[in-house]
Amino acid sequence: MIVEGPDAASYLQSQVAQDLRGLAVGQTCWTLVLEPTGKVESLARVTRAADERFDFDTDAGYGEALAARLARFKIRVQAEIAVVPAEAATPSAEHEIARVGVGWPRMGFEIVPGETIPAVTGAVPMAVSFTKGCYPGQELVERMDSRGADAPRSLRIVEVAVGSVIGDPVLDAQGAEVGTITSVAPTGTTALALVKRGCDIGRLPAHLS
Repeated sequence: MIVEGPDAASYLQSQVAQDLRGLAVGQTCWTLVLEPTGKVESLARVTRAADERFDFDTDAGYGEALAARLARFKIRVQAEIAVVPAEAATPSAEHEIARVGVGWPRMGFEIVPGETIPAVTGAVPMAVSFTKGCYPGQELVERMDSRGADAPRSLRIVEVAVGSVIGDPVLDAQGAEVGTITSVAPTGTTALALVKRGCDIGRLPAHLS
């Protein structure tokens, strides 16, 4: 997705969770784009392609929804939003092995648009600024951070039996269900799971360790 125009920088700064003010042309960062309720609409990588152009990369199939969310509050703003089709409908096996291995969330898997809260994604440290100005959904993010509140579930990297599939339960040592598998690497032995608060199952994503 491309956002381009004289007001692109100022408008996006008011809409996304990341601080884009210091992003130089050619630089890239991650951001969450939230609903006013604080739920995640999109996780995207942002590249400042030119002074007045920003390119957003999100998972295939979610560009239209991201564009619609950013256009929702665009009133008297000199910036155009255009969706560019993804090069591939699904990521490669190598990409998925790497993604699951480091514990990075994927839209439609670990992130359900309009339902998932930022703290569950594990992406907050890389995709949210706590020193920028206001943006839609900021209240929920700030409240959880200021209170030191843990999310009801956390994203964990877990080892699984071959044949495990998305939706399978994660069990603790006593056999109690404590989470749900959300992604399985093509290797079939490593997965991502959303695990209940307080359960030390598996390991944290690499960027949270």
